[in-house]
Amino acid sequence: MPILDLTQTITPAMPVYPGTEPPAIRQATTVAADGFAEKWIGMFSHTGTHVDAPAHMLPGAATLDRLDIGHFFGPARVVDVSGSGAVIPAGLLEARRAELEGCEFLLFHTGWSLKWGHEDYFSGFPVLSPDAARWLCGRGLKGVGFDAISADPVGAMGFENHLILLGAGLILIENLTGLAPLLGRPFRFACLPLKLEQADGSPVRAVAVLD
Repeated sequence: MPILDLTQTITPAMPVYPGTEPPAIRQATTVAADGFAEKWIGMFSHTGTHVDAPAHMLPGAATLDRLDIGHFFGPARVVDVSGSGAVIPAGLLEARRAELEGCEFLLFHTGWSLKWGHEDYFSGFPVLSPDAARWLCGRGLKGVGFDAISADPVGAMGFENHLILLGAGLILIENLTGLAPLLGRPFRFACLPLKLEQADGSPVRAVAVLD
């Protein structure tokens, strides 16, 4: 049962959404000095490969700890949108409706994970059109994921795609990596968050489980 890691490594030098502080990691104790090693870690809840809860942008909506653990695991497919241009149209999804039947997670391969660590990671990545985001709602999905930093363009003021998808009760997974080998292959996807009280989001260890 092969398992593929789809998670970016958390480091102090990693890319973070513009305006967000990068994670702070320091060695708090060492085996040599204390007999055991521990790190002190401080970071925003939407650092690295992470999941957005509906409460991320909708007051009173579900936080991650209010969602059943099964909400973070299920059958998935990857859609290649690396050549679709700046906007992913609803028609592209409609044309693949049969292939996507039965999926609980839809992950979009934009190719932007190859730009991780470079300035152009933050701009130009394909995003869903509002119609495409609405098309995804009501189709039995638990979540939608991207190998880019956001479901909306960086700097977007309205966060339209976030509001459409989170408003429909979906979770969003951002900053995925390693999606290309999964194109055309059914798999099971897991993105288990930390069990934080009233969590609007959390870093996850995202994986694909292949049969």
